[in-house]
Parts: sequence; C-alpha cells; structure tokens
Amino acid sequence: MNRAEQLERLRAHSGPWDLLVIGGGATGVGCALDAAARGFQVALIEQHDFGKGTSSRSTKLVHGGVRYLEQGNVALVMEALKERGILRENAPHLVGDLAFVVPNYEWWESPFYGVGLRLYDLLAGKYGFGASKNLSKEETLQRLPTLKQDGLRGGVVYYDGQFDDSRLLIHLAMTATEQGAAMVNYCSAQGLLKTADGMVRGALVRDEETGNGFEIEARVVINATGCFSDGVRRMADESVAPMVAPSQGIHLVFDASFLKGDSAIMVPHTSDGRVMFAIPWHGHTLVGTTDTAISQVSLEPVPMDQEIQFILETSALYLDKPPSRTDILSSWAGIRPLVKAAGGGSTASLSRDHSIHIDPSGLLTIAGGKWTTYRHMAEDCVDQAIVLAGLDDRPCVTRRLRIHGYHHYASKFGHLQVYGSDAIPIQEMARNHPDRGVQLHPDLPYLESEVIWAARWEMARTVEDILARRTRALLLNARAALAMAPRVAELLAGELGLDPAWQTAQVAAFTAVAKRYLPE
Repeated sequence: MNRAEQLERLRAHSGPWDLLVIGGGATGVGCALDAAARGFQVALIEQHDFGKGTSSRSTKLVHGGVRYLEQGNVALVMEALKERGILRENAPHLVGDLAFVVPNYEWWESPFYGVGLRLYDLLAGKYGFGASKNLSKEETLQRLPTLKQDGLRGGVVYYDGQFDDSRLLIHLAMTATEQGAAMVNYCSAQGLLKTADGMVRGALVRDEETGNGFEIEARVVINATGCFSDGVRRMADESVAPMVAPSQGIHLVFDASFLKGDSAIMVPHTSDGRVMFAIPWHGHTLVGTTDTAISQVSLEPVPMDQEIQFILETSALYLDKPPSRTDILSSWAGIRPLVKAAGGGSTASLSRDHSIHIDPSGLLTIAGGKWTTYRHMAEDCVDQAIVLAGLDDRPCVTRRLRIHGYHHYASKFGHLQVYGSDAIPIQEMARNHPDRGVQLHPDLPYLESEVIWAARWEMARTVEDILARRTRALLLNARAALAMAPRVAELLAGELGLDPAWQTAQVAAFTAVAKRYLPE
C-alpha cells in the first residue's frame, strides 16, 4: 500500500464508485475487501489510521463467545465459531489456538462448566479448535502455575483462538488493495453529497495531511465507523435517533511472570457481569476487560480509575501474585459500538449481533458485531448494498480468500510471524543492511527494518502508527515505546522525506498519547 498512489486513485477516478466505505476498522475494511473481491469498484476512507479505534484495542481473541451461549444466543455462537474456523484457515500466520482454563473453586463449577463447554465444542463441529475436558487440581496447576491454590478444586480446559488484531487489519487492508480497492487513511468525511431528491450519492472528504478537500461520488455509501456511526448518520439527517450505545472496556498489561505457561485463564462471572480473561500475548500477560457505559466517544479513550482498580481486584482473586498499579506496563481502553436495545438495560446484557440499518437518505450503516464475525458482517452488508445500489448480484468469495501474508508455518520467523510471508523480505532487509537489524529497545523484539517496512508497504504515516498498530510496542510496554519514539521518528522521516522539525513534533505528539497508557 502506498498512500500517495491510493490517494491519487481516489481523486482521479472518473464517474461514481460502486461503493464508498467510510471507516477503516475491521468492519469497514472487511466490507471493502468483500466488495472488491466480487469485482466492484470500491473506495475506503479512514479519518485517522486503520484500526485507530476499537479494532486495535480488542482482547486479542478470535472466539465464539462462551458468555453468549449462557445467554441462550446459540445462533451467534455458532456463527462466531464457524467464522473463527474460516479465519484460521485464511490467515494461519495471525490466528492460532489457545488453551483456556476455567478454574473451579466451588463443587458445582466443574460439572456445570464442563457440560457447557462440551456443548461449545459440539456447536463448533468441523471448525473445532480442540476438545474440552475436566482437570484435576494438579493438572490445573500444571497449566497455570501462578494460579491461586487456596480452595482450588480443579478446572475445565477448552480451546479458542488468539490473534493480533491490528496486524490482521493491516493485512486485510493490503488484501483489499490487491483486489483493487482504493484505501486511504488520514482522509475524513466532512459531509455527505446528495441528489436533488435527498438521496446520499457520495461524500465531501478532506486529506488530513494537506487539508485539501475533494468529492467522492458513489452509488452507495456504507457507514462503518463503529462508535462514530451516529455522527455520520447525522450528516445525512440531523434528526436521526441514535442507534449506538457505546460501552468502554479496558485492558492491563503485565510482565509474563504473572501468567507462566501457555494457557489462559477465563473467569466466567465477574462483579460487573462480564467475562474476564488473563492471556499470554506477545511475551506479556494481558488482563481484561470491563464494561462501562459511556456517553461520549473519543479516538483515544482513557481507562477510568475504577476500571483499573476493578481488574486489579479481580485478578487478585485468581493470581497467586496479585498485580499492583506499579506492575502495569501499559493500559488502554476500547469502545464497543453496541446497538441499542429497546427498553435499555446494561451494556453487558446487549447482544453482540450486528445490525444493518438503512436511513431514508439511502445511507447504509453497519454497527455492532465483533472482530471474529467481521467477514460474515461484511458479506451481509455488501449483499444489502448491492440491492440498494442496483448493482449486479455477484456472490461473496471471501470464505476461501487467503489473506495477505498467508503462511502455515510462520512461527519459524519468531516475533516476525505476524507478517507471515512478508517476514522473508523484512529479514532480507536486515541481512543486507545490518544496521536495520538492530532492536529498537532491549525489552521488546521490534527491529528497525520493521519501521522501514511499515513506511514503505503498510501506509504508516506517524510514530504512533508504527508503535501502536504496525508493531504493538505501545500496548505492551508504554515506557519502552516512549524510549523508542525518537529513533522511530528519525527512520520514518527518512522514508517519508520529512525534516527534523517534523520529527520533533512527532515525538511530542506520541509522548502525549503514550502517557495516557500509563496510569498515575
């Protein structure tokens, strides 16, 4: 992906695009990929960077949703389990199996969760990741040596998927461009274009890097902006009733010593009604998540003090070495764009099913859903867009479409496995230019060659793009990321042809963001 080339495609295109997608998260990029793979002319714009919002702030799980099974939403669980399997088949370099242990401290938990998780296995069918089974106390501690032993009776192990969310998103965007879509980050919708009879026919957009505006015409506009969906809908009609009920969830990251071994912990019930996970991720321990209804949405939400305290207190109930604030390496918040339910209720009780809504202006909005089901959501959305725009009825082909970087044995590339087949040229760059094989920080594995690669081929434009989403430095260790920022700015400036003043401004901007990942 080259931003200058992609931007020129947007500006030079003659006539209307078949589809214009607003929003560069999992849902929007998924829609662009689906439509482009069907042969349609597709444009996508994102106001910031791909995955800046919710899509880079997930719990890093590709899962069916055990909690939804308990709620009785069997259809959603079956759909998610199927999509989980499809995603592992299409992106094996980014999606892998992970064993989860539900620790049992009460006599009834082993039979209760054992039966429920066997049903979970049954619903997965041929897309299963492994058979669940009951564990003795000794077997449980063998898998989770740092688990609190007082009162422990045993556990139940089951298998789900794990992934790197923003890396998958970047590879989906690269796949979409390979299928012919024009994808541009840092390009925002300033307003919607309408026909004389009030139907949406495109958008007035602005290149955020230059401030220049231009129009994009399209036969149908898809609003896939997540928690910002209602704002785009109000561009078409200021009087629309809100359809999104935003909910914030946070995650804390600790050293790997808090969760030794290769298994994760799943706590089915916490005091706020959500499931809590403690998972091994990129050599660290990731714990989350909360569920807090919020009234305002932001591109850079901040963990609330009570959320941090909740996770620390809940973790202390299960970990032999209770984590404290001083142990937090990084903390971040993500906003779930849940679709409002009639009658209200807590956000924890709202379904994660996706919703497709068509306003009287013809604006098509897709909201809700979850990362695991992004592909199916996109298929549903593009099917609706085809009817709405009167396009040729072409079948979806993404069930068997390999995602950029596809590689079955990417684990041999070490920490570069998230690049899949792209790890090979990144390694070649480091070999041919030894100075590019230098680690950016001793506490994290990332190399200077990864910065160069992200700038040349993955449309990274800022230090934050590199340290938060192309690599995961900011989410893993905010202090280490701060230390890496000046060198990353220097490397990025060299690739983009920018001066020392830009480097200084970039380090300052990143520092302001990174400090929000370190709780006081």
